[in-house]
Amino acid sequence: MDATIIFVVIIVVIALIFDYINGFHDAANSIATVVSTRVLSPGAAVVWAAFFNFIAFVVLGEAVAKTIGKDMVDIKAIPGDWQLWVLLCGLIGAIVWNLVTWYYGIPSSSSHALVGGYAGAAIAASGFGVILPSGWTKTLIFIVLSPLIGALLGLTIMVSVMWIFRRWSPHRVDKFFRKGQLVSAALFSLGHGGNDAQKTMGIIAGVLVASNLNPDATRDIPMWVVLTCHAAIGLGTLSGGWRIVHTMGSRITKLKPVSGFSAETAAAVSIIGVTLGGIPVSTTHTITGAIVGVGATRRLSAVKWGVAGRIVWAWVLTIPLAALIAAVSFWTYRAVAGLF
Repeated sequence: MDATIIFVVIIVVIALIFDYINGFHDAANSIATVVSTRVLSPGAAVVWAAFFNFIAFVVLGEAVAKTIGKDMVDIKAIPGDWQLWVLLCGLIGAIVWNLVTWYYGIPSSSSHALVGGYAGAAIAASGFGVILPSGWTKTLIFIVLSPLIGALLGLTIMVSVMWIFRRWSPHRVDKFFRKGQLVSAALFSLGHGGNDAQKTMGIIAGVLVASNLNPDATRDIPMWVVLTCHAAIGLGTLSGGWRIVHTMGSRITKLKPVSGFSAETAAAVSIIGVTLGGIPVSTTHTITGAIVGVGATRRLSAVKWGVAGRIVWAWVLTIPLAALIAAVSFWTYRAVAGLF
């Protein structure tokens, strides 16, 4: 088999491993509220989330994949023999950062780890000129906007629900929203699968373009790429992410079925909207913002701001540190290659 094809297969497998890690790293985003409110057992919740992760491509298309594949980095501006190494080192940066934050139970963004890693390796190879401002502008804007939109929608939905159901007994409200949470968790998992699986699809499409195996892959994502990426993230979700589930589901604020429904619905609306617009956002940022917004309707002290602040620091550090790890990986490759 041709050496290039073998290398492409290796990178694709590593990309799918990242996608799998993304699934278990971000499983908490999809299931933390429904587990913490005891609407579903952890086992049932991950199956529910994984199913909607997988079928998301039917509803949400491939716009985010195309943004990642062709609007973030000008891969053709990188010397040909380095292009595949840039993509590989970008994945290494993202995977290492994801594993570090997973180990410490910090719900950082897999999405921003991936784009940070990709950018870091590309800059290490050819300088800042390879970065395409158009794709980065909307991504960086939504680093700030996504948690704020999630918080505002969470606050609004929670206040609206409290007013609409104000005459209901607490027991009746609890029973109703236990069923409602099945719908909101499904919607959020749909958005999560639709946005996050597409990022890996974009990287694999970039690999196919860089290797000249499929020069049009970033414009027309092959179906096998779509299906394998959604399968990988679904399997990752099935593996769970219990450290982060605990942080998201109970340590930020205490949730009930009605507040879990409001948070998931707010986050789902936000993510599905931007996914259709081709914007790669952080599902972690969005659901955390929504949980904070819902918690603030009780009283500001109901939100554990120390935990939320620690999460914010992880957000701030994710892109530069994933980029640094990827850059060091590329420099290491170049130094070793220079010895032979």
